Amino acid sequence: MSGVTLKDIAREANVSIASASRAINGLDNVTDDVKARVLEAAKRLRYVPHGGARSLVMSRTNTVGVLLPDIYGEFFAEIMRGVDVAARARDLHVLVSGSHGNPDEAVRAVRAMGGRVDGLLVMSPFVESHDLAAIIPLNLPLVTISSRIGKVGQGSISVDNFGGGVTAAQHLIDQGCQRIAHISGPKHNFEAEERKRGFLSATEGRAPQVFEGDFTEASGYRGTKAFLASGDRPDGIFVANDMMAVGCLLALREAGLNVPDDIAVIGFDDIPIARFTSPPLTTLRVGIFDIGRRGLELLVAALDEGEMKPHEGLIVTPELVIRDSTRRKNA
Repeated sequence: MSGVTLKDIAREANVSIASASRAINGLDNVTDDVKARVLEAAKRLRYVPHGGARSLVMSRTNTVGVLLPDIYGEFFAEIMRGVDVAARARDLHVLVSGSHGNPDEAVRAVRAMGGRVDGLLVMSPFVESHDLAAIIPLNLPLVTISSRIGKVGQGSISVDNFGGGVTAAQHLIDQGCQRIAHISGPKHNFEAEERKRGFLSATEGRAPQVFEGDFTEASGYRGTKAFLASGDRPDGIFVANDMMAVGCLLALREAGLNVPDDIAVIGFDDIPIARFTSPPLTTLRVGIFDIGRRGLELLVAALDEGEMKPHEGLIVTPELVIRDSTRRKNA
């Protein structure tokens, strides 16, 4: 039957509309007999509860909001896979938006989600993203991933990007690389800046070349072409994420160079495709799926507590995963 209402259920079960509403929404102040009759009537009439009305009764939408810098590429797909698996296990719906690297768009997305979600999971790694803190309601649970949006929220997950940059540079040095270069992420991205800062710290005194990319394959390709045309060809490249490293490997292959003996390449993130590149990519693993899953679990814990208390953040230490793109025969 189409268009079945709560009033129809109440009439079918011979109860008041208020009693039918309490039974449908699983509230305690209704007898077992009434609840059984109402649920049986709802099943018989194929009643589908109205989400908006139900959320008013329950003060919950059973929906969480997720704000990401972008929704394109393997990294964000893995983040969302982790979020989705954890949400499905708890019968939660997910509302997703992307800020496209623009803090103003992030602010608009958060405003648009207001009143529609029970909590927010926000990834906004922009240096100038503190405006978000001013518009997020204090009573709305918030968990952040790799973000700096002020001292708000019930949990956070961050990656030791500085330490990862140090590890990447040191690994290239250990492989015998003398002229090390870096393809960074965009300069207003907090994570990219931290990875570059770690890289520069570990290569102090070497005056490394740096090309600013934008985390896309195309910018990794362009950066590598720029290094090869510079007249001072590097023998090791730290690429700030694996997507750019894919473009880097293509440019080196087109130039007829051997990876890793001519130029060793290391990426960051360990996206699923990293093990299938040619050669397989050495990278810093951060556990992308688990970051999404743990972020959603932190948010659910905040929702269940019902009290907005700040929690200590989780810090992920990148793990060096050595594959053929840096395994030099003479190292």
